[in-house]
Amino acid sequence: MILLNPGPVNVSERVRKALLRPDLCHREPEFADLLQQIRTKLLTAFVPGSESEYAAIVLTGSGTAAVEAAVLSSLPTGKRVFVINNGVYGDRLSAMVGVHRLAVPELKLDWGTPPDPEKVRLALRQHPEVYTVAMVHHETTTGLLNPVKEIAEVVDSQNRVFVVDSVSGLAGDALDIAGAHIYMVAGTAGKCIQGFPGAAFVLVRKGFMERMKSYPKRSWYLHLPHYFDLEQSPSIPFTPAVQVYYAFNEALDELLEEGVANRIQRYRKAATLIRQRMSAMSLKPVLPPERQSNTITSYYVPSGLSYQTLHDGLKQRGYVIYAGQGQLASKIFRVANMGALSTQDLEGFLSAFQQVLETATVRS
Repeated sequence: MILLNPGPVNVSERVRKALLRPDLCHREPEFADLLQQIRTKLLTAFVPGSESEYAAIVLTGSGTAAVEAAVLSSLPTGKRVFVINNGVYGDRLSAMVGVHRLAVPELKLDWGTPPDPEKVRLALRQHPEVYTVAMVHHETTTGLLNPVKEIAEVVDSQNRVFVVDSVSGLAGDALDIAGAHIYMVAGTAGKCIQGFPGAAFVLVRKGFMERMKSYPKRSWYLHLPHYFDLEQSPSIPFTPAVQVYYAFNEALDELLEEGVANRIQRYRKAATLIRQRMSAMSLKPVLPPERQSNTITSYYVPSGLSYQTLHDGLKQRGYVIYAGQGQLASKIFRVANMGALSTQDLEGFLSAFQQVLETATVRS
C-alpha cells in the first residue's frame, strides 16, 4: 500500500529490516551505544555546526509526546504559555497547556492563515507573565508552513522562550534551529525522517536545559530534565521501543547519506509533480502556493464526489489519502508526499486518481 497520508509513512526495505535485529535489553551498554548514535545523528542533521550547543532527548511515544514534553518542561513557577494557533495541532498545543491552566489567551487564526509577527510582538508586550511561546512549524491541517524564522525573531527580541512543534516539518522543510535561536524543537521518527512511529525527540539548547532542571515537574514520564540527566550516564528512564530505535537509527543513516537539503529538494519536486498534475485535473488547492509546505497539499473535494468515494476508490487501487479535520472534514482531502516514495509511486497514484475521477463522472 502506498501511503499518501502525513505519517505513518512508507519506509525503505533497509529501515524495515532493522526491526529484525537481535533482541536487546535497554540497560545494557549496547543500547546505550545505540541511543548515543541516534542523539549524535539528530544533532548532525538538524543543528549542523552547533551540535555542542544542543542536546537531543529521545523518548518512546508519538510526536505529540515530544511536543507535550517540550511545552510542559519549559515553564518556571508563575509563568504562562502563549500559543499561536492556526490549525488542529495549534488547538492541541492549547489543550496541552489548558489542562494545567498555564495559558494566556491564544492568538487564534483561521486555519490556513499565517500569524502576523507584529501581532505576536504586541501580545507579548501585553502579557509580561508569558515565558514560553509555542507554535507549529508545518500545520498539517491544511499543509500550511508557518513563518518560524520571523516569529522566532520577535520572540527572541522580547526575551521569551520559543518552542516549535516540527513533528511534520523536520527534514521536509528547511528550519534553521540554531540560527533562529530556537530553544526547543520537537520531532518524530515516523514522518520526514522516514522511520517508524513510536520514537520521538526534542532538540534543546543546553543552557536552557540547565535552567529547566529547576522548573516544576508537571509530568513524570514527559519531564525532559529527567531524560537529560540519565542520558548523560548514558541511560534512559523508561523502557524504550528498542526495535523502533534500531529502525530510527537506520533511517537517520539514510537521511544523512541523502543529505537533509537533498531530501527537502526531493520532497519539493514530488509536491510540484502532484500539484501540476492536480491542476491539470482542475483540482482546487486550499492554500496559495506561497503558503504550502513541501510535503502536504490540501484540495477541495471535487463537486459531486464525496471524500469517502474518493478515498475508497484510491484504496482499492493501492493508495491511501487523508481526510480533512474538524470543520474541513467533509470539504477537503490531503495528499502527503513524505516517506520513501519513488516517482513511479507518485505517477501510479496520479493515474489512479484520474481513473477514480473518470469513473465518478461516468456514474453521475
